[in-house]
Amino acid sequence: MVSRLEEHPVVIGIDSFGEITLGVDGAPLSQPQNIRALVDEGVLAEESGLDFFGLGEHHTEEIPLPAPDLVLASVAARTSRIHLGSAVTVLSSDDPVRVFQRYASLDALSSGRAEVILGRGSSKESFPLFGFDLADYDILFEEKLELFARLRTEQPVTWSGTTRAELRGLQVFPRTDGGALPTWIGVGGNPASVVRAAKYGFSLMLALIGGNPARFARLSELFRRATEEFGHAPLPIGVHSPGHVAATDEQARDEYWPTYETFMLEARHERGFPEITRGYFEHEVEAGSLYVGSPETVARRIAKTMTVLGANRFDLKYGMGPMPHDQLMENIRLFGTEVAPRIREHLAAQP
Repeated sequence: MVSRLEEHPVVIGIDSFGEITLGVDGAPLSQPQNIRALVDEGVLAEESGLDFFGLGEHHTEEIPLPAPDLVLASVAARTSRIHLGSAVTVLSSDDPVRVFQRYASLDALSSGRAEVILGRGSSKESFPLFGFDLADYDILFEEKLELFARLRTEQPVTWSGTTRAELRGLQVFPRTDGGALPTWIGVGGNPASVVRAAKYGFSLMLALIGGNPARFARLSELFRRATEEFGHAPLPIGVHSPGHVAATDEQARDEYWPTYETFMLEARHERGFPEITRGYFEHEVEAGSLYVGSPETVARRIAKTMTVLGANRFDLKYGMGPMPHDQLMENIRLFGTEVAPRIREHLAAQP
């Protein structure tokens, strides 16, 4: 097991992709109602003691969240402590200058609480929407990430590439009070992306959505070695995984399974996931990358994952398809008030 948690403070957060949820009458919320509900969820995350609230960019009818930074700005206006950020921003189909400007503006509005997680885009609906060719998937991310790294220095930028117009000594505003916007790279298993994050001095967010978490330990070690070789001080490692918390293990599984099954059956056709059965689900809950159960069960499993991966941060991706809004709010409350303290206790008790 990797044990490097002492390098950075432990951070426990929660994030959503903004899936349409259900109202008290069991009917789906309208898209405007759903966006407003996300603001309430972010406020509750702070009230429950969590460290981070994130929203991930999506552009579909079932997940209508194309502008997470705007929603996060509304959360910032109603909170004072919790950090706010993307989970994830699809940099490949966006403009790095505008991404930097939006999150630097969020940083100003939140008094230095903004951060951004950049990714290649496992959901690819944004590419045709904004006129990008999926054949350019790799080069789009590589070039735009290089540009974002230069923008993050908050110095005049000179850059040229094939995916956007060049910049010649231009200063991009606004500057942040901290001098460098906290930036993470979301990685689903690509070693090249891990090395790229280390090269630019970005933190690493491991996106675990299935399988034994221990299989990602090699990526954690690769990141640490690469960070050292590039001459950077040790950088944080985070874990992003789906889950759901309820009063008991049985209740949590029964609430989560129906929408998980529907989501995974749809994703199976798009991404080649394995056959989805209740047995598969139960295995993922017991030994995989689903953190579903009572507060103690979820806390114990998260602490184990963080230790195995040498991570100092865990973001629970809450919600999966059309779940009732009140269930999600209770999940957030339990995760903040009961799970997070238990995680810290488990980590502190380890040798």
